[in-house]
Amino acid sequence: MNDPFNEEFILSHALMEDIGAGDITASAVIPESHRSEAALVAKETFVLAGLPFAKKVFKLINPELKFKTIKKDGSTVKKGTVIARISGSTRGLLAGERTALNLVQRLSGVATLTQRFVKRVEGLPVKVFDTRKTTPGLRFFEKYAVRMGGGSNHRFGLFDGILIKDNHITAAGGVKKAVRLARKNVRRKLRIEVETRNIKEVREALSSSADIIMLDNMSLNDMKKSVGIIRGKKHGTVIEASGNIKEENIRAVAETGVDMISAGALTHSASAVDISMDLTDVSD
Repeated sequence: MNDPFNEEFILSHALMEDIGAGDITASAVIPESHRSEAALVAKETFVLAGLPFAKKVFKLINPELKFKTIKKDGSTVKKGTVIARISGSTRGLLAGERTALNLVQRLSGVATLTQRFVKRVEGLPVKVFDTRKTTPGLRFFEKYAVRMGGGSNHRFGLFDGILIKDNHITAAGGVKKAVRLARKNVRRKLRIEVETRNIKEVREALSSSADIIMLDNMSLNDMKKSVGIIRGKKHGTVIEASGNIKEENIRAVAETGVDMISAGALTHSASAVDISMDLTDVSD
């Protein structure tokens, strides 16, 4: 339970943040024996993500609450659609409402935006990836949402992938030295990725035998040139484009011939969708 990547641990803390010592409003106006059924209703059209986590939120509140999933994560739901039903203690329903809705609204927003990015590059041999630009504490959930939208996950954190960025290069004394040190000091067999900002650094990364070369914030013209240089030298090198990737330019970036496009916008710029929880049947 103390594992910071354990979803139950994160959800428990989210509930604690909202409920604290207890829901004083519900306790004051609703009898403990009161029972209700509620529906989660889409107030707009979006790609759904996060229902399994919403279910866990309500189960953490009260294991006797019943959660019925109507729509599956990854599906597109239209405005007015009931996506889930929950029944049981009215106090329990109200205690879990905001945390559950916040999570599903946020994750569905990420999934919806991701799907829009992915659709922009349909027909091209490229994959759309997320980054580490996530909401602190919600990375596990937001990366899940990216997958539900049809995107792919980049490394989860600093511990599971080698990505030599500009500050690493500066501190190490150059691209070649940084790559050499990474190969020497990392015992696990991990691919080494190098961030490059210009064609000169691309050539350095190539000569260092980097496994993945990231073209960061380059112009389309420089991207095309870099792809040509890399393909001409090493066909097995993976090429990633990153930096200021938007819906409006992702197709043009993909057409330069890169293999991967990573976009921080998938998580840091996604707007939450609108979902409500409506009580549909109540009884004392």
